[in-house]
Amino acid sequence: MAQPATDPNAQQEKKPAKDDAAGRPAEAPEEAAEAVMGLDMVLVDAARGPLRRLVPPAGTAFRFVSALARQPGTVAGRTGELARELARIAAGNSELAPGKKDKRFADPAWSGNPFLRRAMQTHLATARTTWELIEDADLDWQDDERIRFTATNLVDALAPSNIPVVNPLSLKAAIDTGGKSALKGLGRFVRDLSNPPRVPTMVDPDAFTVGEDLASTPGAVVFRTPVFELIRYTPTTETVREVPLIMVPPTINKFYVTDLAPGRSMVEHYVASGQQVFMMSWRNPDERHAEWGLDTYGQAILDAMDAVERATGSSKVAFQALCSGGIITAMLLAHLAAIGQQDRVTAASYAVTVLDWSRAGTVTALMDEESVNAATEKSRKKGYLDGAQLAEVFAWLRPNDLVWNYWVNNYLQGKPPPNFDILFWNADTTRMTAGLHRDFIEVALGNQLTEPGKATMLGSPVDLSKVTVDSYITAGIADHLCPWQACYRSTQLLGGDHRFILSTSGHIASLVNPPGNPKSTFQVAGDTPSDPDAWLKQAETVQGSWWPDFTAWLGERSGDQVPPPNVAGELDQPVDAPGTYVFDK
Repeated sequence: MAQPATDPNAQQEKKPAKDDAAGRPAEAPEEAAEAVMGLDMVLVDAARGPLRRLVPPAGTAFRFVSALARQPGTVAGRTGELARELARIAAGNSELAPGKKDKRFADPAWSGNPFLRRAMQTHLATARTTWELIEDADLDWQDDERIRFTATNLVDALAPSNIPVVNPLSLKAAIDTGGKSALKGLGRFVRDLSNPPRVPTMVDPDAFTVGEDLASTPGAVVFRTPVFELIRYTPTTETVREVPLIMVPPTINKFYVTDLAPGRSMVEHYVASGQQVFMMSWRNPDERHAEWGLDTYGQAILDAMDAVERATGSSKVAFQALCSGGIITAMLLAHLAAIGQQDRVTAASYAVTVLDWSRAGTVTALMDEESVNAATEKSRKKGYLDGAQLAEVFAWLRPNDLVWNYWVNNYLQGKPPPNFDILFWNADTTRMTAGLHRDFIEVALGNQLTEPGKATMLGSPVDLSKVTVDSYITAGIADHLCPWQACYRSTQLLGGDHRFILSTSGHIASLVNPPGNPKSTFQVAGDTPSDPDAWLKQAETVQGSWWPDFTAWLGERSGDQVPPPNVAGELDQPVDAPGTYVFDK
């Protein structure tokens, strides 16, 4: 696996690997992680609308056409090969077949029915020629990435598997139900199109109940500010670790990704291991909170630290922070280091968190000053970035998995989507304040956390090398939002000792990885060299979940075993977990 390029000139030589049959980019997780959008790109597109990316900039399109116009022989050759392949398809002699992992054409009818086989092979042949022509154009890396991004989305959208009268699953459902599936599918389509995020519903809104099926670990709210509620989970062991753990969830979604269904809850597992666990549950902001920025959320974490100290008597805490919550936590630790209070923290875990954005590729290629200015201005006028817009962008990051898969299931077959706790959480969106939206984009685009003093937190210059707290860093090998190599580079920014864990699956599934799954593995190595490739070569694969590994690591840094403290809380009226902020819409 190649580390994402940091030198734009080096990117010119990098081309995605291709599937032998269809000519589309290879779908191996380690390759997919190299050509994804980061948090910065998501926040810009969420404000402007992701479908803008389906049309390349006029200059890019012109240079692509011009490059091919200068190679008439090459274009003629590609066109001729496509014509010959189409002739073989028409005659029934083509051997084109989809990749083994391409679920779109898994139904036997695609290979057994002559008409469907020809439709599928025509799509595969056209897609292959498209990728070949992009290769032939030999554009500079930015234009290359822009064209590939547009082509990928358009090619996927035009697959015959998305057409109702062609997809055999759609036809079978219509026959089996006497046409009722088509009516149900049309109804689902109209409902989805009329309400943001205007993508196929991935889980029914009444599939789960927060506080019952999800976020059900027993506890109580012990502290509340206008920004967050602090939940303390009820200990289930006779003794607990002396140093409490504060969990800092993402600011983009609600906290209960860490407390999903029983048996799949990180919180439940940590409590059962004897850890004192406190959770920050962010408020779902609106236009009244437009000015809340990084300093607001950094101060909130400080407030949580103070509240935990008052509740437990412990002058020290440990952190586990996720994604955007990890960015804020790292910046706050730099502030504590600057003011001489870093000794209040014994350990910090950063899960799927990127602190170093120094990578070329789709993010840098598609970003421009006009896009950034338009995005921040739009959220400024509204006061916030709508969660539904974020959900739409997340879906279009992986259209085959998160759009067209549900298009076929929900609309073409008229079936309800399967109930899955992660997708229910993902659909339970939150807003992001205009101030935080602006600050995140500035930090990411300027890659400010890699240069000491370029960013500030609560008036202190941020120098991550001064953060000497031991860190436990996790990433997912197939993460489409925070590539594992980018997460790994945090080991080179932060001081202290590091333990880097590479989990299976993608952004969220790499976190929700409970013990007991026989397919679960993670990779770990004894040290963290500068090159992620070097780390990977020496890493060993461990069977099972990384959760027990983390609790063991954390336990070594969480003091002695003590009786659970009696925590009364600071609210006038007691409120059980999961609190009230989690229900804000």
